[in-house]
Formats: sequence, C-alpha cells, structure tokens
Amino acid sequence: MQFNLTYSEVGQFILDKTGKELPLAYGGPHTLRISYKVPLMGSVGLDVNVDRINGSDIFLSYGGGAGVEFMVRTALGQFKKQQQGADILDILDGNRLMLALGRSSQLSPVFDRITLKDIHFDEHSLIVDFVPKSI
Repeated sequence: MQFNLTYSEVGQFILDKTGKELPLAYGGPHTLRISYKVPLMGSVGLDVNVDRINGSDIFLSYGGGAGVEFMVRTALGQFKKQQQGADILDILDGNRLMLALGRSSQLSPVFDRITLKDIHFDEHSLIVDFVPKSI
C-alpha cells in the first residue's frame, strides 16, 4: 500500500506549524531537496536522503556544503534541547540522523498495525510504502 503527500501539502503543514516556508523538491528517488531563505545569505539548499528503514526507525543523511551542514547540526542540537517530541530524533555521527518514530506515543499505535517498507520521492510527492500487519 502507498500513502502519498504532495510537496505543497508537506510545505503547508510546515508553514502552519512553524511559520517558516520551506520549499521542497525532488532530488532523486530517495532524496528530498529543501530550500531555506537565510537573512543576508539568500536561499540555501539541503539534500536529505532516506538511507534505510529498520522497523519504525528511519535513517537519514543530509548534505549541502560545509556551511549549511554546520547550520543544520546547530539547529538540530537546539531542537533536541527545546522541542517537545525531540526524543524521536537521534543525531548520529557525520551528517546522519535516525528518526525513531516508534518512540512517539502518537505514532507507536500506527507501527503496531503496519510495517514500513520504503519512503521515496517523485517529481511531486513524498511516497510511503507500507504493508498492514496481520491482526
């Protein structure tokens, strides 16, 4: 089974929750390109790759040049300290992250019922492949 979200739907959700506009674009079958306007610097880009999935854990990596990667690491560190729900994010070595979605009290019941198979992208959408578990 598949669940599709268009980039505009994801972007609108981010805007509604954070007040920040983050244009999203296709960067490859497992790569999402994110843009962000930084004061005095203009627009910077970041590629986020879905490297693998293990159960409810999603392993990601990101790249965008040394300056952008430094800003991302700094922002992620601040997020981990200040945001409710940040316990689902593990910052790994290098430019790698793990989203432990099963740690979320809201998402763990979902993973009791489905097996996540893949997350990939096309020109317009983020696509989540999953299979229902037998009950």
